[in-house]
Amino acid sequence: MPTVLGWAFFGAAVRWWQLGIEQRPFFARNTALGYPVFMAITGTFGYWLGGIQERRIKDLEARKEVLLAKRGRAAAAASTEPNSGVVLL
Repeated sequence: MPTVLGWAFFGAAVRWWQLGIEQRPFFARNTALGYPVFMAITGTFGYWLGGIQERRIKDLEARKEVLLAKRGRAAAAASTEPNSGVVLL
């Protein structure tokens, strides 16, 4: 939820910046509708991006488990076979 709120406030800041560039009033009746619109669009983007981040974290954790298991099997195989490990000079 904090990600969505952060993106929504970013949308409000973008609207504020846009009105400042155009030198229009920030809180006039005809410009006030833009703030919720910008906040909704960027909040939706933040929600979508947060979902992607969660899926990628799960994928990385699953890959980490596979690699650790593979490393463990390789270490076990190297410890059972004499002189099959890496030779250090």
